[in-house]
Amino acid sequence: MSPRANVKAEAVRIRLFIAGESPNSVAAQRNLQSLLKANPSLSAELEVVDVLKDPELGLRANVLVTPMLVKSVPRGERRIIGNLNDTGALMSLLGLKSER
Repeated sequence: MSPRANVKAEAVRIRLFIAGESPNSVAAQRNLQSLLKANPSLSAELEVVDVLKDPELGLRANVLVTPMLVKSVPRGERRIIGNLNDTGALMSLLGLKSER
């Protein structure tokens, strides 16, 4: 058995920046949670940041529009803005294979 066989895949680190309970923020949270629930094999560390409660964190992350999903690990940073209803784009960002 190779030493890499026992190494766990690195968790995907994602941050969802929202603006309170706005309709798009609520939809983005719902859509992301649905995708994560449907893909239990994905190891993801999710942090939800409400920029209305913590505007400094949003500014430091260069968030100009909400909702915005930022994936930072692995393989560099990628961003999606909007309510995350484009399942294909969301799956691609998270490194999941589409079932099409």
